Formats: sequence, C-alpha cells, structure tokens
Amino acid sequence: MSKSRLESFTDAVIAIVMTLLVLELATPSGDTWNALHGIENKILIYVISFLSLAIYWNNHHHLFQVVKKIDGRVLWANNFFIFTLTFFPFATAWVGDHVRSQAPEITYGIVMLAADFSYWLLLKVLLLVNGKDSLLAKAFQSYRKMHVTLAINVLGILLGFFIEPLLVLCSIIVILIIWFIPEKRIENIL
Repeated sequence: MSKSRLESFTDAVIAIVMTLLVLELATPSGDTWNALHGIENKILIYVISFLSLAIYWNNHHHLFQVVKKIDGRVLWANNFFIFTLTFFPFATAWVGDHVRSQAPEITYGIVMLAADFSYWLLLKVLLLVNGKDSLLAKAFQSYRKMHVTLAINVLGILLGFFIEPLLVLCSIIVILIIWFIPEKRIENIL
C-alpha cells in the first residue's frame, strides 16, 4: 500500500484545520492599536494552536520519511490522529474566549492530550507494521520524549482542574518547547 496518499490526505486535513483556526479570529472592532486590546488572548491561543499543528505536521513528515510499509491498521491509526486534530479550532476558539476558565482550559488540554496519544498510537502501529529491524524501529527503539509529553499533558490537566486553569496552557507551552525542533533521530539515520 502506498504511503503517499496517506501523507497527502494528512497534509490536506492539517492545512484545513489551520485555515479554520485563522477564520475563528475576529478582526478588531476599531482601526487603532487599542482595538487589539481584548483579543490578545485569542491571538495567543491561535499562535499556540498553530504552532502545535505545525509541530505535528513536521514530526509526521519526518516519521514517514523512514516508513516503508503501511496497511489498514496504519490508515485507521492515522485517521484517528487527524480526527483528534480537527478538534483544535473548537478548543482554540473556546479557550480564546475564556482563558482563565476551567472547562475551556481542561477541554483544550484534553484535545492536546488526545492528539499526542493518537500520534503515539500511530507510531506504535507503524512500528508493528514495519518490524523491529526497520529504520523506523532503529529510530524509535526508546521514545522517552513521547512518554514525557503524555505525562506533562496529564499533569497539566490535573493541575488545571485542582489548582489553576492556566496551568493547562503552561504545560502545553512546555510541550511545544520540547517538540519545537523536529526529531533528529530520523535525520541521523537517513
């Protein structure tokens, strides 16, 4: 089964999700710099969501550089991954309107956790399909970065629920910093 269609479909979905993100940004009510006051939270959350999607796209691209085989399980795992990404515009808009509120913050954290979990699941399925002697397996024998990410996600959601909702956003920013530079393992192997 060719992986190019899967990559093209994923690219298209991520591009559409990114487009929907920007369409959710309302223009300021006036024509002065002061008119930006009041929507700075929406702009900040938009930037965080856009960077998150860009990081997912970069890492998905790097991941598929070493993938040789895909099957139906990979297609479903990838569909689950892009399904989770389609919730970004909803969660971004809600948390942008209510940055310090618990329900939107927790929802945003859960969307991020779901996307991270689905990416981890996609990697696991790809490892299964490509085998333990594949380039993919050599690159991802131990993938602590992903486990640390999932742990930070869960911790951020718990802290946001029990202590301060903004801690969800803080945990997501930490994750973005961790993932900002694409995975070097693949570049080293190639």
